[in-house]
Amino acid sequence: AFLPSALEKLRAARRIIDASGRDIRLEVDGGVKAGNIAEIAQAGADTFVAGSAIFGQSDYDAVIREMRQALVQAA
Repeated sequence: AFLPSALEKLRAARRIIDASGRDIRLEVDGGVKAGNIAEIAQAGADTFVAGSAIFGQSDYDAVIREMRQALVQAA
């Protein structure tokens, strides 16, 4: 499960990455779902691993569309 307390760690990591001037991706793996992906992105992540959130559902395409829509709205 994604731990909400990780959001501040993501923000801190994003600040360090941005200050470095390097092109570094910040990935989150664990508990990423349609219901929290926007908040995770707003904290600074730009790469997401969503295994059971997708493969635990009967309609993969619908879940992926929902996640993408959440990211668009978060931008």
